[in-house]
Amino acid sequence: MNPSLSMLAVVLGLLVAGAGSFGLAKPARWGDLARKFPRSLPWGYALMLLGTVWFILYVRQEQIADFEGLKPYLYALFIGTGIGACLFVQDFLAVRGAAVVMLLLAKMMVDTARWADTEWRLVIITWAYVLAVAGMWFTISPWRMRDLLEWGVANEMRIRIGSGLRLGFGLLVIILGLTVFRSA
Repeated sequence: MNPSLSMLAVVLGLLVAGAGSFGLAKPARWGDLARKFPRSLPWGYALMLLGTVWFILYVRQEQIADFEGLKPYLYALFIGTGIGACLFVQDFLAVRGAAVVMLLLAKMMVDTARWADTEWRLVIITWAYVLAVAGMWFTISPWRMRDLLEWGVANEMRIRIGSGLRLGFGLLVIILGLTVFRSA
């Protein structure tokens, strides 16, 4: 069910490079959006819904016999948790949703890159582990993302440096996806 490593790298690279390009082109707007993100309810609902549906799909794929009888209860539990978070834990909901998506994306990245026959796969796997650690950290202390974003957009120079790094990394991942990972 995972995409090819080449496709995953190109899509993720485009997302990261696109964010970097936007930040370079419109640093003031980027800073505004970044400051508003942690407490944004629309982003929170969207990311929490995405994370809940994605997690349910992973539970559905699980083939461990011990869990087969429990799956209907697990579905209800996880759907209830996702909806409950949207209704009752709205403070930093966007950060919590982003943390769930980071963890699920990290799993997909590692599953996809694990068997690639190139050492360059470690770029994707290392990135996935960074996302997993960040996802866990932001889950238990969501205000840390707000603090990091505030620091990162405190002035135009920081926005430009961060955006340039994102653009460069995104381009590297796209190039790997179009070359090295095509044959992996």
